[in-house]
Amino acid sequence: MGTESESMLQLAAEAFQSKNFDLAADIYECQLAGLGDPGSRLELMVKQADALAFGGKFTEAFDMYRQASETERLTPVHLTNLIEYLSGSIGRQDGGNGRNGTPRKGGAAVAAGCPGVGAAGFGYEDFSCRICMSFLFEPVTLPCGHCFCKKCLERERKEKERPVMCKECRDSSRVADVQSYRVNVVLSDLLAKWFPTLHQAGRLRREGNGLYAEKKMEAALEKYNRAICIAPMDHILFSNRSQIHSSLRRYERALRDAEVACRLMPHWSKGHVRKAQALVSLGRAEEALREYLVCLSIEPDCRPAKNEAHRLLCDLLAPVTDQVPEHISDYSNAHMSFRAHVKNSISIHTPHQIFSPSLLSSVSSLALDPPAPERLEGGEVKGQGKPAVRRPDHCFLLKRKRRIAEEEEEDGGQERRDDHKRAKFEPAEGTDQPSSAAGDVLDPTDLDCSLCMRLFYEPVTTPCGHTFCLRCLERCLDHNPKCPLCKEELSEYLVQRQYSKTVLTENLISKYLPSELIERQKIHQDEMAELSNLNKNVPIFVCTMAFPTVPCPLHIFEPCYRLMIRRCMETGTNRFGMCLGDNRKGFADYGCLLEIRDVKFFSDGRSVVNTIGKRRFKVVQHSERDGYNTADIEYLEDVKVEGLAERELHTLHDAVYDQALVWVNSLKAEQKERIEGHFGPMPQKDSELQDSPNGPSWCWWLLAVLPLEARAQLPFLALTSLKDRLSGIRKVLLFMAHSRHR
Repeated sequence: MGTESESMLQLAAEAFQSKNFDLAADIYECQLAGLGDPGSRLELMVKQADALAFGGKFTEAFDMYRQASETERLTPVHLTNLIEYLSGSIGRQDGGNGRNGTPRKGGAAVAAGCPGVGAAGFGYEDFSCRICMSFLFEPVTLPCGHCFCKKCLERERKEKERPVMCKECRDSSRVADVQSYRVNVVLSDLLAKWFPTLHQAGRLRREGNGLYAEKKMEAALEKYNRAICIAPMDHILFSNRSQIHSSLRRYERALRDAEVACRLMPHWSKGHVRKAQALVSLGRAEEALREYLVCLSIEPDCRPAKNEAHRLLCDLLAPVTDQVPEHISDYSNAHMSFRAHVKNSISIHTPHQIFSPSLLSSVSSLALDPPAPERLEGGEVKGQGKPAVRRPDHCFLLKRKRRIAEEEEEDGGQERRDDHKRAKFEPAEGTDQPSSAAGDVLDPTDLDCSLCMRLFYEPVTTPCGHTFCLRCLERCLDHNPKCPLCKEELSEYLVQRQYSKTVLTENLISKYLPSELIERQKIHQDEMAELSNLNKNVPIFVCTMAFPTVPCPLHIFEPCYRLMIRRCMETGTNRFGMCLGDNRKGFADYGCLLEIRDVKFFSDGRSVVNTIGKRRFKVVQHSERDGYNTADIEYLEDVKVEGLAERELHTLHDAVYDQALVWVNSLKAEQKERIEGHFGPMPQKDSELQDSPNGPSWCWWLLAVLPLEARAQLPFLALTSLKDRLSGIRKVLLFMAHSRHR
């Protein structure tokens, strides 16, 4: 029997997972009929209630939750699915705000009925932080290239207790301890210059936070009052002032500020948390629960909202007795606790009616009805008995003034007048406007690289907060793995070689300096075109002999060659010349073009470059560029022969190849293994001798492994007659054989 019951429960779980909620609920109901153990009954009742809720039968589901709570007080674990269902329902009502915590672009503006409103309510979407959705203050650039407020990143790390994930690209793999990242100097200076009033509001907010941490509440409130006068559409200022009012036990004011924050930025989860906290303090737990669920519909991983929603639902579903449990706090002398309110509201009902007429409809509305109308002080509902006052955000200040006047009359005026007096500061003149700030104040030199003194091209920001053109920074790191400005160690940054462009800086240049950017791009394209030419100014690595088709691994450590290799890769050619050194000319007149196959970088800037020989060339003109040698070159090809000369060439080729095999096979096993490990095995004979402009590949392999000095190998590279090259190789092999016999 037990096995049959287990299989049915497994079937019910599978039905729930496949969203066949009616079948799951029916199975759980059948299993409950024959179950007597209270502990097991509680689990099945909760599962049946979950299935009913997700199946859209919320009235029946809530009744089942109520019955389960009579068996034993429900815990947060029991209510996980209910919380998910309720928050998901609210998310669907709000027009599809993502369950991943990412609001729609411009969603705040649309929801508020004020198109175009962005960060801090002024339309500064280009300069907003994706975490707090407010104006960027003390911007920090992550390795992925996206910018956020420094405090926002630190708070994310502290609250989430996990590696910080970029809200833009969802990357967390490259983000180390955010405390090690410094403020982006260039962007911070730009924002302070372009938007002085918003920057001043940010400073006041930081000072207010410091005073709040020191428990100096009134002084902190003064800072926030001043900041709000400067930036009256910044939702964060209202949210934080709401917290200060809560700490001062001014819960009505805390609620007003939290409501303002939610109207300014509806899809910001923290605003709804602030509002819910104020509502709980005022004893309005049902409304608070809805705000926590709204928060979870925006940010499902918000731990404070999840914990408080669980707690409120547990209290809501717990059986009501004549005595209010001690753990339910009485937050205000003027308000009964939520449990006491429940107790009084259902005293005339029978036990079966307890949750039906009032509480059931109340909680059902969390999932089924639109948000309740906002209340003014005194309990009057907006839109009932008075003209509607719902307006777009740009009219919000007028609405606040009218509401302040109403509240002064309702409250006797004294307390509100005191608060209004404290907040009565004149806004700074010349409120920052996006067009005037970024257009009229913008100086192109604000976005110049401090290394090349030109407009940033592919700007990257180091962990120490300094911004440079990508190529300028790389050239500096070739010489010293430290920041060119502050000299901070960048070895770890160097070894990663994952330079991402600073998105905001690049966007600002593209938007506000389009003509300068076009000119800068043209300079770069001309440089790349010049570097891509494999006939003129070809980079030359002066080192050793290299041959066509033969691997040539290189250890790169000199700064000039680091630059040379990087340029070869940036242009896409992946090629450079290899020549022997020459005391008179600097390098020899003949060489081989090498192709880069892969590069391995080290933390100190060194690298190992695997290359392979491609084509032979003759140097036409020697020159130099940025510390390394270059040359104008012309490529060499073997002269083709026909008829009798071709047949004689084949005979000579086969004879020399056999002679070469004899020499290779005569090598000691250890020596042969070492050669093949470095150069690979000896190539087979080519079917067509004259197909390749370089001739048979085995000839070059043999020249590379023969114990000849580099100067003796060089003439073979210059020969354009395959017959002469084979004859020379035969002479070397005969000499080697004669020397061995002696």
